[in-house]
Amino acid sequence: MTKLTLGSYPHLLGFEQLERLLERTAKSGNEGYPPFNIEQTAEGAYRITLAVAGFREQDLSITVEDRQLVIRGRQQDDTADRVFLHRGIAARQFQRSFVLADGVEVGEAIMENGLLHVDLTLLRPETVVQTIQIRKG
Repeated sequence: MTKLTLGSYPHLLGFEQLERLLERTAKSGNEGYPPFNIEQTAEGAYRITLAVAGFREQDLSITVEDRQLVIRGRQQDDTADRVFLHRGIAARQFQRSFVLADGVEVGEAIMENGLLHVDLTLLRPETVVQTIQIRKG
């Protein structure tokens, strides 16, 4: 069976980036931790909220890498001098990735009651009409 790619369709010129985007999204394989919500807060405005109970601001990093919003968390293990009778709350690290469309800008990040909120804004480009002149060859 032959794998069809966007490049094999003659009317879809320049969409190779979209194909790479779909492959990258499929490979991200986030395991479900930490849980998150994505909500639309206004026209062209979105908020990603991650449940990061137990993490401090300095335990978290937020970066944009190649149109991907990457949120990482790594807790410091300060349990060397503590004796646990039961340890049900594990200090674990995570990485969550969200692929951003062109024109999506990452705004501020707010930590509140164990929730990390990251605001996004979709910038609408102006519609441009371009006329191409035909020259004689």
